[in-house]
Amino acid sequence: MSDTSSLPAEHFGDPVAEQRMLSAGRAIVDLSDRGIVTVTGPDRLTWLDSLTSQSLSALTPGESAETLLLDPHGRIEHAMNVLDDGTTTWLLVDGTAAASLAAWLDRMRFMLRVEVADVTLEWAALGQVMPEGATALVAPAAPHGVPLLWRDPWVGVRAGGWQYASESEHPGVDFPFAWMLVPRASLPDHLASAPRAGSLALDALRIAAWRPRFVGEVDERTLPHELDWLRTAVHLSKGCYRGQETVAKVHNLGHPPRRLALLHLDGSESLLPAHGARVLLGSAPDAAEVGHITSAARHHELGPIALAVLKRSLDPAAELVVDIEGEAVAAAQQVIVPPGAGAVADVPRLPRLGAVRRPT
Repeated sequence: MSDTSSLPAEHFGDPVAEQRMLSAGRAIVDLSDRGIVTVTGPDRLTWLDSLTSQSLSALTPGESAETLLLDPHGRIEHAMNVLDDGTTTWLLVDGTAAASLAAWLDRMRFMLRVEVADVTLEWAALGQVMPEGATALVAPAAPHGVPLLWRDPWVGVRAGGWQYASESEHPGVDFPFAWMLVPRASLPDHLASAPRAGSLALDALRIAAWRPRFVGEVDERTLPHELDWLRTAVHLSKGCYRGQETVAKVHNLGHPPRRLALLHLDGSESLLPAHGARVLLGSAPDAAEVGHITSAARHHELGPIALAVLKRSLDPAAELVVDIEGEAVAAAQQVIVPPGAGAVADVPRLPRLGAVRRPT
């Protein structure tokens, strides 16, 4: 069972001030709506390695990682933050996904020495922007002697990964986010022990860092390439896993059919788009739909921003509008995944069968 009794607060009266506090590492954010699944047993890491996209078999106690569970066609079914404490592997997921993930993993155990449990009702998470060397505002639990502190690898490209974004200074470097796990029974005391920011503050910082989230950016067709998720959640040279063939083909020979972009929105009407809002090519009544909004927020420095999944072929310089409750709001596109992403293998094109080579 993974239901939680209530959702964390969106804000505490001043979302802009809360963003600044959170960004500076001076506030915590309640992540108790997220789910937590544990895997125990001596085969846990090699087993998870064989099922998911990241290399996990050599994960050391206290080391953080993230991985994806893909379907046979390479589409994302689950996204997991991974932390091992030497005895237990902790999988941190969006709350609604914990029960289905635990059930699927339990069916895949076969004769291996692993046990799977959904422990969302016993454990909870708090979040903090925490650069290396900074102190956690809330001490994480350490049931087996290793602090349950997960550091988001989004600050850099993971070994075996690949970044499509062309930015030399990726905004992820400014988002060193961490999760601290605590017993759910002690959550009220921990929440009262430090300044707090609401979920809106976290969303704004995440969007500005181009950081995808399973709830928001992922739908039933999403490939990891489309969200630039190969940089941290996929190991391109590890052994086989479900969906690996599609991952390799799209990366080496093809192009992802869609691509993630950051949209800077016109803030004159003070409107923010909802998830799924249409992105249109121009403001004409018959304007073509070229994508949809996945997440949106008001950032304390950038103003209204959104992540959107767009058609791959869309011109990065195209004039876009977002349909917000019937209002056409202008949007400027900042490329994250470029239209030419993929096809990295240098494979020579072979002449068509029967073609005649003309003398030069």
